[in-house]
Amino acid sequence: MPAVTYEHIKTCKQTGARLGIVHTPHGSFETPAFMPVGTQATVKTMSPEELVEVGAGIILSNTYHLWLRPGHDIIQEAGGLHKFMNWDRPILTDSGGFQVFSLSEFRTIKEEGVHFRHHLNGSKLFLSPEKATEIQNALGADIMMAFDECPPYPATFEYMKASVERTSRWAERCLSAHARPADQALFGIVQGGEFEALRKQSAKDLVSLDFPGYAIGGLSVGESKEVMNEVLEFTTPLLPEDKPRYLMGVGSPRSLIDGAIRGIDMFDCVLPTRIARNGALMTSSGRINMRNAKFERDFGPIDDKCTCHVCKNYSRAYIRHLLRADETFGIRLTSYHNLHFLLNLMEEVRGAIRTDSLGDFRDEFFESYGLNKLNAKNF
Repeated sequence: MPAVTYEHIKTCKQTGARLGIVHTPHGSFETPAFMPVGTQATVKTMSPEELVEVGAGIILSNTYHLWLRPGHDIIQEAGGLHKFMNWDRPILTDSGGFQVFSLSEFRTIKEEGVHFRHHLNGSKLFLSPEKATEIQNALGADIMMAFDECPPYPATFEYMKASVERTSRWAERCLSAHARPADQALFGIVQGGEFEALRKQSAKDLVSLDFPGYAIGGLSVGESKEVMNEVLEFTTPLLPEDKPRYLMGVGSPRSLIDGAIRGIDMFDCVLPTRIARNGALMTSSGRINMRNAKFERDFGPIDDKCTCHVCKNYSRAYIRHLLRADETFGIRLTSYHNLHFLLNLMEEVRGAIRTDSLGDFRDEFFESYGLNKLNAKNF
């Protein structure tokens, strides 16, 4: 048996979205699911206990950053990432492939791997499929990702074709280097940009390698929501129905619902905590900016329909004061609320799949959140 398996529970008759359970060595979680991002072995400002409170079933950490600080050898010596950060639920680690995209000014891509400049001190680094796999084996996450290139958007067909072919070769090398298949699942990543033929080729290559799960990468990198949804519509059906499907780097409410309708099981994004640090909060009636002067004497909750600890106990006026005073407690409260909002949204999505009503739920949510379902904006 692979370390991670997918159990299908139900398909929504109205939309085709699917409800399932992903089973891992550190427990199971229901899907569709949103994974909070803990890049540096911590979800910013949140304790593991608070993550449990808001309903996180799995979190994500980053191979590249943990390799640099504190070092995968230290984490391995501590007993693995779960013990190091006191988190006993599932963890997924990204391979560092996204940094190939985000740190493009610091790197050079070769067949053997990627030559980096350290983003903090400029020292020379080299990350290969074998090294990325070795690091993730040391970290001990339940799900680890194959090392890939996340190409820029837009890119030419010729560039994308070469990138896809290299990513497929790298995937084979990751599988060969994987030392712990009994307790860690290695997922492949389908690339190909907006090109249907290349997505088909990438999916064919990776499915032939029989990974226990598959991600769709190279989206949410600048393309419109229409393009993202179109790519999902022709890519998701290429992936096995009996394995998890993960859309990387996506976390806006609209994209979570759109992705679930198109057959995605897992999502991750820094969005909820990143915007929370700037005072942007998700509510049942849309996004608000808590730094606005209109909240100075507003003693109501962030969202009177929200059941989270923050909305039950703290006012908009108080949170605005904390943010303007640069008090850390302010961004702890806003981060807690945003994560609760998205994780609760996914719980509602799962509930709507159970009752075959996800299409109705989508329309009602988009209307209350201020979204036109044909609008290409994130929020």
